[in-house]
Amino acid sequence: MATRAPALRSSPSAKQSRAPISRTQVETVISRSVASFGVVFALQSIPQFIAQMNEVHPLWVVIVATAVFASILAAVVLSWAKVRVRSAHIMVALIYVVAVITWPLAANDSGSVSSGGHWLYYLLTVATATAAIGFPTRVATVYLGVVPAIYCVVHVFPAGGGEYWLQALLESVYSVILGGAIVVIVAMLRSAAVSVDVAQSTALDRYSHAVRQHATEVERVQVDSIVHDSVLTTLLSAARAFTPESKELASTMASNAIGHLREAALVSPDDGSTVRVAAVAERVAEVAASLGAPFELRTRPLGAWTMPAQAAEAVYAAAVQAMVNSIQHAGRNDSVSRWLSIRGHQSRGIEIEVGDTGAGFVFIEVPNERLGVRVSIIERVANAGGVAEIDSVLGEGTVITISWPRGVPPVRPGSDEPVNFGELR
Repeated sequence: MATRAPALRSSPSAKQSRAPISRTQVETVISRSVASFGVVFALQSIPQFIAQMNEVHPLWVVIVATAVFASILAAVVLSWAKVRVRSAHIMVALIYVVAVITWPLAANDSGSVSSGGHWLYYLLTVATATAAIGFPTRVATVYLGVVPAIYCVVHVFPAGGGEYWLQALLESVYSVILGGAIVVIVAMLRSAAVSVDVAQSTALDRYSHAVRQHATEVERVQVDSIVHDSVLTTLLSAARAFTPESKELASTMASNAIGHLREAALVSPDDGSTVRVAAVAERVAEVAASLGAPFELRTRPLGAWTMPAQAAEAVYAAAVQAMVNSIQHAGRNDSVSRWLSIRGHQSRGIEIEVGDTGAGFVFIEVPNERLGVRVSIIERVANAGGVAEIDSVLGEGTVITISWPRGVPPVRPGSDEPVNFGELR
C-alpha cells in the first residue's frame, strides 16, 4: 500500500488576489469624484456669475466670489494629490455659507438684484456634497438641512433676488434631495469600507494565529523526529545489541545521532542557506556504507542545482531513518536484499528510494506511538515541502520513496544504473 503525505503548498503560478477595498481607497475615490463634479458645476455657473456680478459690490466679487471658485479648484488639486483632502472640502462648504450670507449685504441696489436663479444656486449641491466629504455624517446631515434653508430665506428677500417663496423653497428642496443622496451614498460607502477593514484585520489575526499554530506543529514534529531518531532508536538498538554486528551498528547510530544533534543546534532551519543536491546524495551514501548492511547503490545523473538547507536536512534524515528501519525490521539474513537509489530531476529536485525484500508491514496497522515512519519520514518530508511514499507488502518487502519538491516527474523503470558515489562530487 502506498501512503502519500498531503500537499500543503500553494501553486506558485496562481494569481495573487487583489487587495480588498479599504476606507482609504473609498475616501480617495469619492473625494476626487465630488471635487471633479464641483468643477463642472462651477463652470456651469460662470455665465450666470458674469451676468450678475455688477449687482454686488466689486470688493465682494474679488474676495468672496473668488474664494468660492478658488476653494473648489483647490479641492480638486488636493484630492488628486491626497493632501489635506477633508480640510479642502470643509473649506469649500464653509466659504459657500459665507458667500450665501453676505450675498444680500453686498448688493449695490436691492431693487436691481435679479429675481431669477442666482449663480450660487448652481453650487448649493456642491457645497452639501463637500460637506459630506469633510464633516462627519451627523454634521454633514445638519449642514444639509441648514444651508439650503439659509439660501431659501436669503433668496426670498429683495436684496437676495426677491424670489417667490414657493420657487425658492422648491430650489432648496431639490438641493436637499440631491445633497441627501450624496450624503447617504458617502455614509454607506464609508460604512462598507470600515466593515471590510475590520474583516481584513480579523482575517489577518486569524491567519497569524494559524501560522503560529502551524509553526508549533512543525517544531513538534521536528522535536519528535530528533527524539526518535537520535535517542529512542539508538537506545533500542543498543539494548538489542548481542552480536558484534549489532553492537557495531548501535555504535555507528550513536555517533550519527550526536552529529545530527550538533548540526541541529548550530544551523537555523530558516537562515536561507542552500546546499548542493549532490552533497545530499553523498551524505546519504556515506551513511549507507557505514551501517554494516549491504545496500546496493544506484543513481541517475544529478544536476548542479541546490536546495534549501532545511529541506536537505529533512530528506537526509528521512532517508537515514528509512535505511535504519530496513536493517532493524526487514530481517538480517542473506536472503534479504537492500538497495538505495538516488535520482535527480529536471524540476531541480531529488528522489531517494530505500527498498528491501524483507518482512514488509501493513502501514495502517502501525501503532500511533511508533514515530519512525509517520513522524521521522512522512511528516518530516512533508513539512520540508516534499512527499514520502510507503509501499510495503507482508513477506515481500518495503519500498520508501522520498521526493523533493512535491510533484517531481516520475523516473522511467529500469533507468537506474549502479555507480560509484564518489563520482557525484
